[in-house]
Formats: sequence, structure tokens, C-alpha cells
Amino acid sequence: MTVHFDQPTTDTDASPSSRTGRATPEPARASGAPERPFLQRLRHGRPEDPRWARPAFLALLLATAVLYLYNLSASGYANSFYSAAVQAGSESWKAFFFGSLDAAGAITVDKPPAALWPMALSVRLFGLSSWAILAPEVLMGVGTVAVVYAAVRRRFSPAAGLISGAVLALTPVAALMFRFNNPDAMLALLMAAACYFVIRALEDGRTKWLLWAGAAIGFAFLAKTLQAFLILPPLALVHGVCAPVTVKKRIGQLAAGLAAIVVSGGWWVAIVELWPASSRPYIGGSQNNSFLELTFGYNGLGRLNGDETGSVGGGGGGGGGGAWGETGWDRLFGSSIGGQISWLIPAALILLVAGLVATRKSRRTSATRGAFLVWGGALLTTMLVFSYMQGIFHEYYTVALAPYIAPLVGMGAALLWEKRDKVWASLTLAAAMTATAAWGYVLLNRSSDYLPWLKWLVLVGGLTAALGLIFAGRLGRRLALGAAGLGLVAALAGPAAYTLTTVNEGHTGSIVTAGPAVAGGRGGPGGGGMPGGGGFPGGGQNQQGQGQNQQNGNAQGQQGNGFPGGGGFPGGGQNQQGQGQNQQNGDGGRTGGMGGGGAGGLLNGASVGSEAKKLLEADADQYTWAAAAIGAQNAASYQLSTGDPVMAIGGFNGTDPSPTLAQFKKYVADGKIHYFIASGSMGGGAGGSSDGTSSRITSWVEATFKKVTVGSATFYDLTQKASS
Repeated sequence: MTVHFDQPTTDTDASPSSRTGRATPEPARASGAPERPFLQRLRHGRPEDPRWARPAFLALLLATAVLYLYNLSASGYANSFYSAAVQAGSESWKAFFFGSLDAAGAITVDKPPAALWPMALSVRLFGLSSWAILAPEVLMGVGTVAVVYAAVRRRFSPAAGLISGAVLALTPVAALMFRFNNPDAMLALLMAAACYFVIRALEDGRTKWLLWAGAAIGFAFLAKTLQAFLILPPLALVHGVCAPVTVKKRIGQLAAGLAAIVVSGGWWVAIVELWPASSRPYIGGSQNNSFLELTFGYNGLGRLNGDETGSVGGGGGGGGGGAWGETGWDRLFGSSIGGQISWLIPAALILLVAGLVATRKSRRTSATRGAFLVWGGALLTTMLVFSYMQGIFHEYYTVALAPYIAPLVGMGAALLWEKRDKVWASLTLAAAMTATAAWGYVLLNRSSDYLPWLKWLVLVGGLTAALGLIFAGRLGRRLALGAAGLGLVAALAGPAAYTLTTVNEGHTGSIVTAGPAVAGGRGGPGGGGMPGGGGFPGGGQNQQGQGQNQQNGNAQGQQGNGFPGGGGFPGGGQNQQGQGQNQQNGDGGRTGGMGGGGAGGLLNGASVGSEAKKLLEADADQYTWAAAAIGAQNAASYQLSTGDPVMAIGGFNGTDPSPTLAQFKKYVADGKIHYFIASGSMGGGAGGSSDGTSSRITSWVEATFKKVTVGSATFYDLTQKASS
């Protein structure tokens, strides 16, 4: 089997004038090869493709699925915050629609619910399990690889599409998040699809592609709100300038795309805002029970300027440090984030510039240049926002960059390979390879004990390949392909190793990272709980994880203070992603960040003991909520363990004003809540505030009701008054 990298890169330069409103079909089909029906094309590929192309593509998808499915259950319920909402949605269609944390509908997650829907449907079909929750995320990862391949293959060779798909699949943070139940997997898939549809519109000028792109972005809004709009400016600008139709039609198409965004994302928002607040769950993360306030405040401008009411603090501006790490142009290359995503960013940027230079003389309607502008614009815009946003920022957010980096690498490599007989092209290929090898060495060197030989393989192999690429136009075909193959291996060796490490471990909690611990980053020497390596006061250990699988665990206890659920920064603690043992059916004490410190109740769930589980399950069907707890992670753990609704007082952080003390008293008086789970935080929510709703509820409960101790866990029976 011979892999051809040098299928000619096609363009729309030969298309008729933009006055016609339509570009010519892909030149490969214009040469006379008939287009197969869709189902035949799905099985056999395009008529112009080499025979190996479709089997190789299907093998890529299969390999991605196997890689991401491997050891999937090691993460248990992963982020129990979202898993609880999935469990609730599998039992109640109302909870499903609103994204409620419990089937009784007390409060929602702090995002729209679209990302929860596939998981909730899966749990409805297959029952509650780690696989039922996480397998839909794996399918989204495979789908994203397929979309990227299809987008690149349209203008370039099948080999370029395969390279792009492999780069995406082996990106460490992608391997992490396409096996995790946060909204980022759906966001990445829909953003890749939106770019694909815009590229299709640049090819033939049809309005339907802008409608599909708008629908993808609008639905992505229902997964992660305003982050879906980050790529809108570059996509609109590229289409407005480069589409092969008249100016008037371009404006009309953009308006139609905007309408599609409003319809696909706005229908749910309109229903929620018009629905009587008294008969729906409280909107988690908001301070006034409004989804619009949540969207433009906590999940919107607050993420940019750090002014996030109800959160745990923002970052530092202008290169300064803060709770979420230093901001600045080099943020994505720092110790904590670099190994997640940045392996091929230098190469992608070099190849982006090279692609634009190579197509500089093309017509305005050049679809090849348009593809570089679409993916490059999406990458640069998202990188800029991530680098300087001062609010909450986690390493795993960078998965949004992966679908933009991969196509640029595949397209740029294919374009320069085609022109390798030109000195500038071969030198640029060599420069991209050199940058990749050098940066890979730097990233691997940050983990000195992690496969110490690999950094030298990457550096020496990459530099050798770069030397060969300089002369690729003069070498024989086999030697040139050998240099290219060596370069591909060297470029992917580092991220592939990180990816294999990632899939070999379980990841739980609210803050997860891919790969091994690194010096100066989360989990490395001196690292701690918060991004940027600063850690919670008192230190903290490896965040990386062995993962505490909390399905049916029998560990006891919730201690500590500060954050809801017994967390608290002071006092330090250990791994927030789980230092402990696998507790699917085991016993053991709740230790480290899970209970003793490190914001355990805020960032990770509790391990529910068998005695505590038995206590809550007794007569649970007689109550609307089996229990109530401060903070969503704390409540989620008990709900997932028992299967019964548990009210999350104050939402995720314990700082949302829901329910009020008066509402909670009425729930208790009406016999709707059986137990209150003591958190040890005095109910203060983040920071242990003594004047918040959670604190007032906790004080009233402690002064009014009988305390029940089970093992090392403490409950208050809301049906029995405390003795004088």
C-alpha cells in the first residue's frame, strides 16, 4: 500500500465569476468521475480516492474508539456534579429538560442542559453506570475526528485528512475530555461541525451550509453558553469576504445563519425565561434565578474580567497571577497547560502562515485559502480569549483548540509537501518540524521522571526529519517519504505518550488534567489545587490521578472547613482528582482532598459509606428529597449512591441563594426533606461566609433538629426536634 501525500491541492480559482453565485464542484469530480450515492460513498469513499483511503479512514475511527473506550469505567461517575444531573434526567423528563441536579427539581447545573441530554438518554436505555454516562462522550470524540477528516479531505488529500484526524485523536486533553462528562466534548464536536459547514459554503455558495453552521453554533450555546460564540467573528468575516456569491447574497446568508443560531439556541432559553419560576428548578449559578443573568454574568463577562458573583475568585490581568493562573500571551504554553494542548501549536501557526502565503495570489473565492482562514481564525480567536481571560479557567477548557490545530497541521503539511520542490516550502516544513521537536523536548523535560528517553527520541528524531525535509524536493520518493514519516512519528510521540497515560488512569472531580504530573504545574512539585501551580494554602499533592471511583463506595466521613462539603483551602490536602483507592464496592476512609481539605466538597464528591447509604434509603420514597446538602458535589455523591433525590443547597459553590431559609423551613414543615447532611463548613459556602443563605440554613438546622452520627458522617433528622 502506497500512501500518496501529494494529491494536488484544489481550489476554486477556476470557478466562474462570483456573479453566478456558485463555484464549480471539486475539480476531482469535475474531471469526469461520477459522484457515488451517499451510502456507497460512506462505504467505499469517493471515486477519485485511492483504494486505501476509505479503509484507512475507517481504521482511524475504529482506533480512536478503541483508544477512548479503553479503561473507561476507571473514572467511575467522573464529574459527579454532571452525573447527578444525568441520573435525574434519566428519571424525570422535567429534570431532563431543565438540567436539574435532582429528579425533584430543586436547582439546575450552572450550564444549559444540551450536553447532558445524550448521557441521560443513554442511562434511560442502559441503566446508571460509568459506561452509560461516558460512552456518549467517546462517540462525540470519534465524531469530531470524522468531521475534521472530512473537512480536510475535501480540499486536500486523504492522507492530509488522516494526519489531521490522528493529531486530534492523540491530543492529550482531547483524550481526557472525550472520556469525561463535562460539556466540552459536545462543544468541540459542534464547533468542528460549524467550521466544516462554513467551508462547504465557501466552496459552492449555498445558503443551506450557513444555516447548518448557525444551527451547530446555536446548539453549542445550549452546551456551554457564550463560549460557542468565540469563533463567530472569524467565521462571519471569512464568509462575508470569500464566499463565491454577490455581496448582497453574502449579507443575506449571514443574516440567515444568525437566524439559525437564534432559533437553534433560543428556543430553550425562551421557554425557560417564560416558564413560571415557581414551577421549575432554580437556575444554578445565577443570583436571581435568571438564565440570562447566568449567561451574561457568571458564564459570560465574568469569565473575561474575573467579576464572577458566586464563584471562587478570578485570575490576574495583564500577565499577573491569580487564583486561575497567570494571564498573558504565553498562558497556553505554561507548566500547567502546555502538556495538555500546545504540542503542535507552534507547527500549526507556522503552517497557517505558510498556507496563507502560498495562496496569496489566489482569487477572492479561493476555498483552499478560505479553509486556512476558517480554521486559523477559530484557533487565533479562541487562543486570544483563553490567554487573557481573568475569570475561572481550567486546563481542560483547551480541548476547544484541538479541532482547530489538527486541520491546520494536516492542511499545511499537505500543501507544503506538494510544493516541496520549492526551497521556501521545504524550508518551512523543516522549520515547523524543528519547532515541534524542540517544543516537544521542553514539554517532556518538565516531567523529568516520565519516560526520560522519550524527549531525546522526539528531539533527535524530529531534527533528523527536519534535515531530510529540507532536501525533500531533491531526494528520491522513498527517502522523502521516510523523512516525512519520521517527522510524523517524532511530532506525535510526545502527545501520544501523554494520551496513553491519560486513558490508563481514572479521572474524577471538577478539575481534571491529562498526562503525568509536571514541575510547576498542577500535581507537580510545589503544585497544588488551583491552576498555575500555586496550590491551596497548606500544599497539596498530585492532582493527576489515580481517581477515586465513587460508585457504591463505602468510605465514611466529611471533615474540614471552608468550602461546602468539608473542603476548605486552609489546611491543604491531597489529590482533588482522587488519590485514593478504587471504591466501586470497597471500604475505606475518605482522605486527602476528598474530605480533609483542598476544597474537597466543592471540587469533588464525597465517598458514601454503606451505613450512611442505608440510613438515607430508609423510607426515602415518603419524601421529595431523601436529604439536603450544602454544595452540589456533596449532594451529588449521596444521590448517585442511593438513587434518591438529594437537594443541593446553594448549587455548585453553595453560594446561590436557593433555597432561601424561609423556603427551606417550608419544605421541612411540609415533610419533603428527611435529612440534612452536615458539611463541617458551617454552611458558608465558598470561603465559609457566615451571612449566606447556606450558612443561615445550616445554623437553623443545627439548633433545631436531632443530630445522627453514622460512622464518621453526621446527619440531622429533619423530622425530629433536638432535645433541650
